[in-house]
Amino acid sequence: MMNNHYAHMTRRTFILGTGAFAVSVALAPQQLLSQARTPIMRSIPSSGELLPVMGMGTSRTFDVGDDPAVRAQLAEVMQVFFDKGGKVIDTSPMYGQSESVVGDLLKITGKRDMVFAATKVWTDGREEGIEQMQQSKQLMGVEVIDLMQIHNLRDWHTHLPVLREWQQQGRFRYIGITTSHGREHEELERIMATEVLDFVQFTYNMGERIAEERLLPLAADRGIATLINRPFQRGELFRRAKGAKLPDWSAELGCSTWGQYFLKFIAGHPAVTCLIPATSKVRHMRDNMEAGFGLLPDAAMRKRMITHLESL
Repeated sequence: MMNNHYAHMTRRTFILGTGAFAVSVALAPQQLLSQARTPIMRSIPSSGELLPVMGMGTSRTFDVGDDPAVRAQLAEVMQVFFDKGGKVIDTSPMYGQSESVVGDLLKITGKRDMVFAATKVWTDGREEGIEQMQQSKQLMGVEVIDLMQIHNLRDWHTHLPVLREWQQQGRFRYIGITTSHGREHEELERIMATEVLDFVQFTYNMGERIAEERLLPLAADRGIATLINRPFQRGELFRRAKGAKLPDWSAELGCSTWGQYFLKFIAGHPAVTCLIPATSKVRHMRDNMEAGFGLLPDAAMRKRMITHLESL
């Protein structure tokens, strides 16, 4: 199953396969108009499957009770996500009721056949992990989990062989490992360098760019897709930009808000496959998804974006 993910992929091959739009190329007006409403797609290196660059996380946002009004709002959030071309929804048993809420809303919105369902195993022990993963499938209500990840490297030596076995059996389409803690980057790097993975997930944003040094280049070299969490630095980036105007030149990228500015910066890195910002607000979902259309910054523009933010 997906045997081609054992093949080594060079960084150059990976970058050429991303399909990102860069502002370094002059485009005719009709080309710009066409691209503006086509979601930006990135390929999963192990298979070549294309995913929209903008996904959705559920940490702290989908862990809700049975309040009909709250559920209705989240259903609208999910509907906007899919209407704007979204596909990847990432969740975890760590996020309370998020898996079951995602499952319920996928049923309500009729989007089970459209979702790329990503979740995680977050426990110690082989049997405990198996039980948890079986429960995740039931809660999400999907026939096959598209991506099963080991959450925050927890007991990864135990879980990874099970993930590989279940992938071979067709229970998972892809497997991966995650972290949201900088202190775990060294261990994650060792795993990426020695283990065969389809995906890796970590934090990367304009305020936390350490992943640029080793994790993103290594993912490109090893042919590993990347999911990016905490793209707004838990709201810190908005606090830094509060009261400031967007630079006029950011309109070249189609940015109309700071949120789009922050997201497009991340998506502009050629080793980034998919961002997973989390929100429970419809207007924020619309704003996030707009960042997945149009142009992305090239290396020179990304440097300019950093310089501007640091000047605030």
